[in-house]
Amino acid sequence: MRISVSSDMDEPVARLLVDELRGRGHEVVTHGALKAGDDPQWAVCSRAAAREVAAGTSEQAVVCCWTGTGASIAANKVPGVRAALCTDAGTADGARRWNDANVLALSLRLTSGPLLTEILDAWFAAEPSEDPEDRANVALLDTDPSSRLR
Repeated sequence: MRISVSSDMDEPVARLLVDELRGRGHEVVTHGALKAGDDPQWAVCSRAAAREVAAGTSEQAVVCCWTGTGASIAANKVPGVRAALCTDAGTADGARRWNDANVLALSLRLTSGPLLTEILDAWFAAEPSEDPEDRANVALLDTDPSSRLR
């Protein structure tokens, strides 16, 4: 799978993330502080990774910043992206399963190496739910927000 990865800081856990994804056999496209000469601002690099998912040039993305919040907000501004800030494996599983999340957001501050492995294991093991109620909820995200979400 081709996965876009962005980080606004060149932190050890961000480098570990890239190595871990490559070790799992994924093609990794880097953005921000992980790519020489790229703009490392969290809004810029997170949006760049998310746009690749929306365009279909990457199947998924992982976006990182100090708290993970800014990266997830920036990614979610891209139409078609469902980014989830995950701080544990259970949240990662639920994000993929019930929300059909296609972008994983991580906190550089909170995510340790062992926790990163657990989150990635859960993220990649989970499949999007086929339950009609779950699919209907995800479908609401692609409609005009002024007519459906209040």
